[in-house]
Amino acid sequence: MNFVTLNQEYATQSPQAIIAFALGLPGKAVVTTHFGPMEAVILHMTSNHKPDIQIIWADSGYNTKATYRCAEKIIHLLHLKVDVFTPRISAARQEAALGGIPLYTEPTHVKFTEDFKLEPFRRAMQLHQPEIWLTALRKEQTEFRQSLDIFTQDAKGVLKVAPFFHWTEVQMRDYLVANNLPNEDSYYDPTKALENRECGLHTTF
Repeated sequence: MNFVTLNQEYATQSPQAIIAFALGLPGKAVVTTHFGPMEAVILHMTSNHKPDIQIIWADSGYNTKATYRCAEKIIHLLHLKVDVFTPRISAARQEAALGGIPLYTEPTHVKFTEDFKLEPFRRAMQLHQPEIWLTALRKEQTEFRQSLDIFTQDAKGVLKVAPFFHWTEVQMRDYLVANNLPNEDSYYDPTKALENRECGLHTTF
């Protein structure tokens, strides 16, 4: 697969066209989500194209109550097939006995990120063994993501597809309104610390 040509060809295409192309390829496809802000966009668009598509949720256990309530609304509204993967260490245990959330400048934050974000995600991908991974990653989110593209390949050879790579937040929110989709901006990722900081998911996989 020639990624340069593919990315050039689809740079001006709609997310719907990108999703249709990706889901038309041979192999198992999954969508990953954290049910954070605007995640209903990719979940709505992909489930419209393939109602039974597998959704993977790596839930750190640190989400806000509002995020969990919104996630349940989206799951039931779109009839999603969701497989939830949680850390082997609970958030309650981490808070009570293991020092809570370390500062991102502390050495222990690397292990915390591994335990609460990367290991559950790795376990999910190992179990489901997808050939195609759809994600709501967007170019404008962080400086690192500007170096990526619509179609890339992870370290395991999985085709990683970001249908909304060139979309802005305004376009995402307009889609939410136009389709009357639930959304919740009260979201917390304990592994990121700063909004524009990578948690390691897209730099590792």
